[in-house]
Amino acid sequence: MASKESPSVPITPLLKDELDIVIPTIRNLDFLEMWRPFFQPYHLIIVQDGDPSKTINVPEGFDYELYNRNDINRILGPKANCISFKDSACRCFGYMVSKKKYIYTIDDDCFVAKDPSGKEINALEQHIKNLLCPATPFFFNTLYDPYREGADFVRGYPFSLREGAPTAVSHGLWLNIPDYDAPTQLVKPRERNERYVDAVLTIPKGTLFPMCGMNLGFNRELIGPAMYFGLMGDGQPIGRYDDMWAGWCVKVICDHLGLGVKTGLPYIWHSKASNPFVNLKKEYNGIFWQEEMIPFFQAVVLPKECSTVQKCYIELSKQVREKLGKIDPYFNKLADAMVTWIEAWDELNPSGAANGTAKGK
Repeated sequence: MASKESPSVPITPLLKDELDIVIPTIRNLDFLEMWRPFFQPYHLIIVQDGDPSKTINVPEGFDYELYNRNDINRILGPKANCISFKDSACRCFGYMVSKKKYIYTIDDDCFVAKDPSGKEINALEQHIKNLLCPATPFFFNTLYDPYREGADFVRGYPFSLREGAPTAVSHGLWLNIPDYDAPTQLVKPRERNERYVDAVLTIPKGTLFPMCGMNLGFNRELIGPAMYFGLMGDGQPIGRYDDMWAGWCVKVICDHLGLGVKTGLPYIWHSKASNPFVNLKKEYNGIFWQEEMIPFFQAVVLPKECSTVQKCYIELSKQVREKLGKIDPYFNKLADAMVTWIEAWDELNPSGAANGTAKGK
């Protein structure tokens, strides 16, 4: 039997030099104190929203870079208009300036959760495990993740598909405050998610999902250029659809390129419910438009020539203009911003794997 390592031997954190943590914020980052045991070895990219003259305090001991609106304007020039203002969608600027293979993004009102045994959950470590392990988008395994210890492929699972597909996205969940829309918040103001489900599953090919950006990991090399959180927030007719828009785009492109998306573990503790009346004002148009947006994404077909994420995304922008532009002029503006985003991405990431040109099987 192999001997266990002595507790005194330091263990190098997984992907220490290959992962950036991206945090959008308008306030001091005191919440990082709780995450210190898990986050301190990693590099943080903080995207400051709102007033750039405000000083954001970051606890001592963290390795970070901080960008405010002035920095975004300086770095992107005229293309800075594709980055949302006064909205957490500004976080995607952090994805663009990162030079790492992996990204983990978390909101500043998310704290460390505990599993049913009372142990603190290292959410980052679980996301990394999800991303480093294959996904199974082409055939559903009823024991969920077949690569997990204590599980395997069930009887009847095709042997030709057991190698799996590269995992591009790891979508984590939340205890306490659920990620509800404003109407649901209003009718269930006291509802809390207390159910911990010990499972990770691959979202099947052809199935969309509502992606939440508050606890999310992804492989930047595989899918980074599609992780654009759209034009939301200040000056736009819609808000709180930024992460879901990115999720729909990402899922369509992952399906096309043969990449996987996982959801489930890890959980974080979502501490603060946002104001449902403010949310309703932001979501109002989206509640109507999603009934057209979702069928649009369900019907999207990308041509075979779209062999990279960038090519897929530019094609998607054309279809957004053609099909969704009829709903509201906003979608023409969004289609323009999608193109600008890719141009800016390619300027900051001119070549190689960091350009998001990796292709799945």
